[in-house]
Parts: sequence; C-alpha cells; structure tokens
Amino acid sequence: MTRTDDHKTDDTGPSGYAAARLHLLNEGARSGPPRRTALAGLTDDWLTGLFTAAAPTAKGISLVAVGGYGRGELSPRSDLDLLLLHDGSDPAAVAALADRLWYPVWDLGISLDHSVRTPAEARKTAGEDLKVQLGLLDARHLAGDLGLTAGLRTAILADWRNQAPKRLPELQELCAERAERHGELRFLLEPDLKEARGGLRDATALRAVAASWLADAPREGLADARRRLLDARDALHLVTGRATDRLALQEQDQVAAELGLLDADALLRQVYEAARVISYAGDVTWREVNRVLRARAVRPRLRAMLGGGKPVAERSPLAEGVVEQDGEAVLARTARPERDPVLPLRAAAAAAQAALPLSPHAVRRMAATARPLPTPWPAEAREQLITLLGSGRPTVDVWEALEAEGLISRLLPDWERVRCRPQRNAVHLWTVDRHLIETAVRASALTRRVSRPDLLLVAALLHDIGKGWPGDHSVAGEIIAKDVAARLGFDRADVGVLATLVRHHLLLVETATRRDLDDPATVRAVADAVGSESTLELLHALTEADALATGPAAWSTWRGSLVSDLVRRVSAVLAGEHPGTEPEPAAPTAEQERLAIEAHRTGGPVLTLRAQPEPGPPEESAETGEPLGVELVIAVPDQPGVLPALAGVLALHRLTVRTGGLRTLRLPDDVDDDGSVLLLDWRVAAEYGSLPQASRLRADLVRALDGSLDITSRLAERDAAYPRRRGRAAPPPRVTVAPAASRHATVIEVRAQDAPGLLFRIGTALEKAAVRVRSMHASTLGANAVDAFYVTSGTGAPLPPEDAAATARVLEEALRA
Repeated sequence: MTRTDDHKTDDTGPSGYAAARLHLLNEGARSGPPRRTALAGLTDDWLTGLFTAAAPTAKGISLVAVGGYGRGELSPRSDLDLLLLHDGSDPAAVAALADRLWYPVWDLGISLDHSVRTPAEARKTAGEDLKVQLGLLDARHLAGDLGLTAGLRTAILADWRNQAPKRLPELQELCAERAERHGELRFLLEPDLKEARGGLRDATALRAVAASWLADAPREGLADARRRLLDARDALHLVTGRATDRLALQEQDQVAAELGLLDADALLRQVYEAARVISYAGDVTWREVNRVLRARAVRPRLRAMLGGGKPVAERSPLAEGVVEQDGEAVLARTARPERDPVLPLRAAAAAAQAALPLSPHAVRRMAATARPLPTPWPAEAREQLITLLGSGRPTVDVWEALEAEGLISRLLPDWERVRCRPQRNAVHLWTVDRHLIETAVRASALTRRVSRPDLLLVAALLHDIGKGWPGDHSVAGEIIAKDVAARLGFDRADVGVLATLVRHHLLLVETATRRDLDDPATVRAVADAVGSESTLELLHALTEADALATGPAAWSTWRGSLVSDLVRRVSAVLAGEHPGTEPEPAAPTAEQERLAIEAHRTGGPVLTLRAQPEPGPPEESAETGEPLGVELVIAVPDQPGVLPALAGVLALHRLTVRTGGLRTLRLPDDVDDDGSVLLLDWRVAAEYGSLPQASRLRADLVRALDGSLDITSRLAERDAAYPRRRGRAAPPPRVTVAPAASRHATVIEVRAQDAPGLLFRIGTALEKAAVRVRSMHASTLGANAVDAFYVTSGTGAPLPPEDAAATARVLEEALRA
C-alpha cells in the first residue's frame, strides 16, 4: 500500500509522520475509505522506513500488520496491531529491532498491540487463542522477508480451514457472549459500533467464516454496511479526539455533522440500518454453518446405511409453492413467483406458522421475480398477512428476512419511514419498526379475547406508523392507516375501525393513569371517542399489546387493572348505562374509614405502611403478584399544605413515589355530618436502604404540617452535600391544562423528569397558587413522571380559563427553575 505524494516526507522520524498524519486527518476533501487507505499507506511507509533504517540487510525477519491495520482500515485513533516475525536465528538482533520500532510509536502516543514471534510460535498461539487467530487471518506484509510473511499467511489459512469444524462453533459462542454483554447495536441509543451485535466485530467474524470455505455470508449490502460503521467510527474519533467506539448521546449531533447528515436521528438510523444488514447476515451465516456441520456429522452414518449412495434431502409441503427442506422453508420446484404475486406472503406465513426460518435464497428469488400485488389486495394476500402477524415469536425472524431483501417496503410503502427509526425514550426497547412487530407478536397472544383478531393484528402493525411523519403520530397514523387498510382490501367499516384504533391507541392507558375515573366526564369522553363496544374490546387488547411490546416499565398488573376498570365503565356507558351527573367515588374500605375516623378524632395524621403486591387475578397467589412498592395510606383532617408536606417528608426519607392518589373522604353521618378527611393512597419504594418506620414518618409529617420542619432547607442541605451526577440533559418539564377533562375541577397535567422532591415542588407551587387539590393521580414511567391534578378554587369550583392557564405557567416556571 502506497500513500499519495502530497503526504510524502523524507523524515522517517515521529515528527515527520505526525505532521503528515495531522495534515491528512484535517484534509476535508478526503474521508471514508480513501482516508483510511491513505492513513494506512502513510503508516506503512513510516514503519517501513523505521524497519529499513534499523535493519537494512535483515534476513529471516519481517514486520507484519494484523487485525484492522492488516485490512488497511485505520481510523484516526485506531491502535496499530503489529507482529515482528522472525526465524529464531538471532534473538538479540530481533529484540534490538523491536525497540527501534515500538518506541517511536509510543512516543507519538499511538496505542500499539505488538508481539514478537517465530512462525511456529505464531501458529501455536493462534491455536490456543481464537482472537489471535482472527487477527492473523488479515496478516499483511509491511517490510523485511516477504517469504517469511507469505509462509505464515499460508499456514494460518490452512490451519483455520482444517480446524473450522472445531473453531467456528467457538467463534459463534464468542459472538453470542459479546452480544449478551453489549446488546443489539440497532436498538441502542448509545451503541458500541464495534462490540455490540451487528457491529464491526461481527463483520470481521463473517470474514473469518468466509475464509474457512465452510459457509459464506449474504454479500448484498454487507460491504456498504461495514463501510458506514467505519465512517461513523472515523467521525467519532475526530469529534472526541479519543479511541472510542461508543456513540454517546452528547456526541451524536457532532458526529452527524462530520458525516454531512441532518441530525443525530439521521445518524442513528444510518447506523441501525448497517447493523441490521450485518445482524441478518450473521443469522443466515451461522445457520448455514450449523447446517453444514450437522450434515458432516450425519453423512458418514447415512452413507453406511445407503450403501455409499448420496442421500436425498427430504422436502415436505408447507403451503402452495412452499416446502420444508433442511430445516428451512424453501420454494417448491414448481413455484413460479413471477406468476404468483401472493407467494411471498404465503411463504412467509407458512414459515412462521411452522416456526421455520425462511430461506434467504427463496426470499432473494421472490424479491427479484415476484409481481407486485394489485390494489386492493386479493383476499388471500390479506389473509396470509394476518396469518403471518398472528404467528407469534417466529414472525420476527421471518419479517426480518423479508425486510433484508426490501419486500416489506414493497408490500407496505409507508413502512420505509419507520424502518430503523430510533426512539429517544428510555422506556422503549426497540426502534419503531421492531416495536410494531413486537406489538403484533404480543397481540397474537390476545386474539382469543376479541371477536375480530384480524383487525387487532393489523392495528398492532400500524399503530405507530405515523412516527415517520411530523406532528402527533396518532393523528398522522390515522390518515396512513385508512390508506393502508383500504389498500389491503378491508371494507369501509373495517377501515374506520382500524383508523379509530390507531388514532386512539394511547387513550385507555393515558386516561386510566391520569384521569379521575369516578368523574362521568372522563368515562363519557372515552366512550365518545371509541364509539362501540367491539372497538373498545379491540382497543383494550391493543393497549396491552402495545405496552408489553414497549418495555417492562410500560406495563404492570396494577396498570392493567386501571385500564380494565376504565374499560368496564366505558362498556357500561356504551351499553346504555349512563352514570349520574355527579361523580360517585368508590366507597372507602373498612380500613380507610377507620383511619379517617381516627384522624378526625385525634386531629392529626394517621397512617399505615406495609408491603403489598399488586392486585392480580383472583387465582394468582401472593407470590405471583408484582410488587410495585409499599402501600402508604394516610388520613389527615382536610387542611392546606397536605400534599407538599407529605411529598417533602417522603423525599427527606428517600422514598420514591411510584403512584399516588389523593381524594376527599366524607365522614359517616354518625361521626360528623359536616366533617371531611383527606385520604392519600400511595405506593412508595426506598431509593436505597430500608424503609423508615411508620412512626418516624408520622412524626415528621406532624412537624411539616405545623411548620416546625423546614423541608425546603433540609432538602437543599442534602442536595448540597452530594456532587451533581453528570448525565444527558432531560427535556424541559411541560405543564398543560386538559380541556373539558372534568366538569367539577380543572385538570392540570405535569410531565417532567422524575427526581427526588419533584412532587414536593409541584405541591408547593400549587399551594402558592392558592388552588385546592381535589384529587390527584401520579405515576412514574421509567425516568418520566406523569401526574394529573384536579384542582378547584377556594369555593370548590373549577378555575376560570385565564386562572387555569396562569396556574399552569407558574407551575412550569417553578419546575424549570
């Protein structure tokens, strides 16, 4: 490899190389593969000069580049992988030469991975260490005895091919362990471009498999995917000035700009697309490796049984034009994709139903020859799509096989906008496209709960399709869903239902967790939006599937019980059982009533603090309930300042509020016909350490209510005693007034980053605004707090619109401070 003349220097010392290297890296006209090639060539010339100056007549010794440097892929901050190869005839001369080579590299601060070995030692080390062997597969001669280097390369490749049946399973296990440690590159917000699954290490592993001659990776798009990851790593090195492979959030915009991309999302999408290609190639390659190894193990026995004849592969039919062979779904010999436009969907559905991978050769053939489906789709095509979506977990691999050859975007053009689209939300585990498939997988387990499973599965596939467009994704998705549903061949009524499901796929969970379900206006609003009991049934199942597919923080038995309660109430309205005009709160439990009476009698707070699993179905045992924290029930005579006092006390005791409810409880007539008590039913968890005693909580709450405990100062002192933790800047808080959410109160909704003392700050701000909190519904989802407060004026009436807006502004300013 030779560098260009414009970077040539007569100085083989570190200063000349450093200057030429700096000039090359700052040269804006050259980037990507040309810059990597030029940098490797520049480094080759420098090291060759060092070698020649130190050993001008050396025999039986050579300098060899291995690993990434051997492939000529030097990123700006890459380390140099070098092997000083010698025949063992003069160890002292070799040691002296090594010093003359390594020290100039170290003097420049360049990381160096070096070794000094004879060919026999190199082969022995490679046989013991798989990583060494992988590096030597890319060995490239730099200087010295060319024959020595060529001999080692020949021997290493021969060893690798001879030992492939043993070493390839070891390499596959190494890849799997690395994926377990570093995760899936295409779903991570801060991916490791090298180590994560689908990254550069996996691309190198695929090269090693190809070098074994045992199997080969799908080549379509693989080189381009690898190039894109290398380009991203180059830009990351230049932006950070460090040899890092992790694409941290705070550096993504700069890396995107270095690559000429619009923004960080465009960067992540490009990286994810590259990782998807490499991951899919890896899946196919390792499946082929295992198939070949199994065949090799079985073939001698078969030959003995068949008298030496060649065994015939069994082919069993799966569907029209689709058969099973060697553990894959392949096309039948009579299949004619060019005459059968439904074949891709039929083959995919058959493979998923049989839990078989879809042969990449079959997918490639169908992508190349199948005719497009007519519009609207024939009924068979629609049924095959629904069958595919309803196949559960196997749907994922089959869908990705279709995706790899562009068939999904051809079938559903709107898919292109959500493909590999990142979701910058810690609650979400997946990109938008994968989330949609995961939702369909989850929905497939709920099809027995609905009368129209086809609509449920298609709604699951389309519910976030609007995230590829600006604005509210539910609104955009409704429009797209209408178009897609009509194209799929659904009738007008079904198109309307699918559009409603997409438009309102967040309605149930948002209402159940943020609104007062005892308020008739809440239930009526949901009933009006849904329109029918059959649509409500579908929306209920879609809500659960969507949440389960989002991530573990998005769904729980408790959250499910709230949604089920809302669905029951809405169903009653849709069935004609209209609620009264005044809210009718649920009757207090015997314990709550006891606490309220005790609080009224003593004139102070009364509380209980105990662990309690989330409510589950009656048949569930206590062990299967999901602990959401500890239940804290407090009764306190109705008075100002209760919310900030309790929230502040909990913050002082390092208790995190998972959920919180507040309401006014009327006392029984035989106790006090005019008396009322505030009842707070919260779930809390210790930030760390053990839970405080209930008596300590009560004592501090009494002091907070009478003003003798200065919570603000105590929290400030504690915060000052601990250094601030660095992290990415959270989005600013947002406070809104929900229009027409209740006839009896003004609903103020707060969305903010969860933090110690957040609820205390909210309660304090509401107290200063001279509004009364009639009821409250607080929840924490991942790192986000979503709280709704039903507030009234001092007379108990909803706030006038201008006062409500002013209160929201004051609260938002307090949270931003």
